[in-house]
Amino acid sequence: MSIKNQSEEFKKEILTCLGKKLLFTRHALNQMLLQDRIISRDEIKEVIKSGEIIEDYPEDKRGHSCLIMGWTKEKRCIHVVCAPKEDYLAVITAYIPSGEEWEGFIRRKIK
Repeated sequence: MSIKNQSEEFKKEILTCLGKKLLFTRHALNQMLLQDRIISRDEIKEVIKSGEIIEDYPEDKRGHSCLIMGWTKEKRCIHVVCAPKEDYLAVITAYIPSGEEWEGFIRRKIK
């Protein structure tokens, strides 16, 4: 199976889990509630549904996870790291990416 097909299959798994239940880690909630960024639950869902997987972490200690980049209706770019589980989708973190660290919000800049 090609990398693109693997990514598409993993995205389907994520969307299936999103339809079950959404669980936010303490870290994700802390990041989402920072005063300068306030990211809502609805924005997280929007980004997961319409965004694209830009990094894949199959060996992550929390289980296979990935970084999804997407745009909200309000034209805010948000990154969400999530991991599908049997009964829910775990949101590990969510943040507004910095142009200083990301090229086009899709590729990490090499330092």
